[in-house]
Amino acid sequence: MPPIQGVGLGLRRELLAPLQQGEQGIDFIEVAPENWIPFGGRLQRQFAEVAAQYPLICHGLSLSIAGPDPLDLVFLNQLKQFFRQHQVHLYSEHLSYCSGQGHLYDLMPVPFCAEAIDYLVPRIRQVQDVLEQELVLENISYYDTPASTLSELEFLGEVLDRADCGLLLDVNNIYVNSVNHSYDASAFLRALPTQRIRYCHVAGHLRQSADLLIDTHGSDVNDPVWALLAEAYAVHGVKPTLLERDFNLPPFADLMTEVEQIRQIQRQASRLNSGAA
Repeated sequence: MPPIQGVGLGLRRELLAPLQQGEQGIDFIEVAPENWIPFGGRLQRQFAEVAAQYPLICHGLSLSIAGPDPLDLVFLNQLKQFFRQHQVHLYSEHLSYCSGQGHLYDLMPVPFCAEAIDYLVPRIRQVQDVLEQELVLENISYYDTPASTLSELEFLGEVLDRADCGLLLDVNNIYVNSVNHSYDASAFLRALPTQRIRYCHVAGHLRQSADLLIDTHGSDVNDPVWALLAEAYAVHGVKPTLLERDFNLPPFADLMTEVEQIRQIQRQASRLNSGAA
């Protein structure tokens, strides 16, 4: 399959109708496979029609790569079948956990420490072996760092290198964490390993207070995140980028305005990078 390029949009049921019409401003779509694997009938036919029109990325919700329970091999094989059926280009998940003798319905932070790395690496490699493809891990937003002895950047880099996996660079999460944990978003971004980045996410967030941002995916992208996205392209090159909007969905035309803003930033970065070369 050719590599993913351009600008994508996360598939929600509310977006099935416009996407079935073959919206020309979208280069790829991203879906949570758990939201589509269980269904048949009309919903599955609609999904298959959309998936046939656009290159497809999957962004999972329930792998729980850092969770205490053994990996769910039945689920992994369902994923593998789904990926092959719909010619999925990439599979990404969160560098976190969401289960422990039951589903927690949230993304829980992982301690940034050597013991967590030692636990994660064989689990990531097992997932890649079962799926026979790379696992791409997202830098998550978090609100506490329990029992951490490493920085987020040290932890993330060690996991990526030792597990030999990819990075989903979530630009909004970097900005949210930089405010909540008082670090330099630009320095963090620039220190990430370019060769590991497979694609980017950009999204909106909620400003709870001056020093507390909540990663909601429920509002428009704001100016500091747009600026950080442009910097990501300048530092790491233009990467395929997905607009995340999970709720408070505006009219489709408004979503397309933000999609076009990503595309404009990509074009500008490509011109600047070409000039620098």
